[in-house]
Amino acid sequence: MLERKIPEKDLRRSYRITLQSGLIFTLFVMIVLFRINWKPDQTFFIPDFEQEIVEMEEIEQTQHIETPPPPPRPPVPVEVPNDAIIDDDILLFDSEFDTGDAFDLPPPPQDEDDDQEPEIFIAVEQMPDMRGGQQALYAALRYPEMARRAGIEGRVIVQFVVNEQGQVIDPVVLRGIGGGADEAAVEAIQKMSFTPGLQRGRPVKVRMTQPVVFRLQ
Repeated sequence: MLERKIPEKDLRRSYRITLQSGLIFTLFVMIVLFRINWKPDQTFFIPDFEQEIVEMEEIEQTQHIETPPPPPRPPVPVEVPNDAIIDDDILLFDSEFDTGDAFDLPPPPQDEDDDQEPEIFIAVEQMPDMRGGQQALYAALRYPEMARRAGIEGRVIVQFVVNEQGQVIDPVVLRGIGGGADEAAVEAIQKMSFTPGLQRGRPVKVRMTQPVVFRLQ
């Protein structure tokens, strides 16, 4: 009876044989490679060169010493003869003064206070005082008819100077209300008499300001 060949079994058998053969060959090659001596036979020698030692010598710096200049020679004395006399010019002044000659004396200086006007003070030790006071001022005051008819009321401020005799000079209206009231205020102040102002015990001019009130009743 003939055996029947199965292809699958033959393929498996041949695969095992081939795999085993490959493993054996690989192990054989590895063993051979490990046993081979791979060290090189030739040996290289590096020659040992002797190093040359260079010695450095320290060079000392030469110092230049400056020679001081020689001292100056003393001047040679020159012989002067003893009979040489130097004449100095002597100026002689006449000590006599002739008092007989007449000469003009300069005129005495003029007093500057005579030409200058007296100073006008604003504040002094003793201020001027209006004789009779405010009552005397308003007694002398006249209410202008024009201002009365127009119903003008207000305050007029007058500036003036009290001289050394206590008189009112140079009156000026600083602020007015019109209607003739300004002129009436100046006229009333000019009628007033003052005690003069004193500065260091002497009468002086003093500038003053006086308000005058106009009010209808």
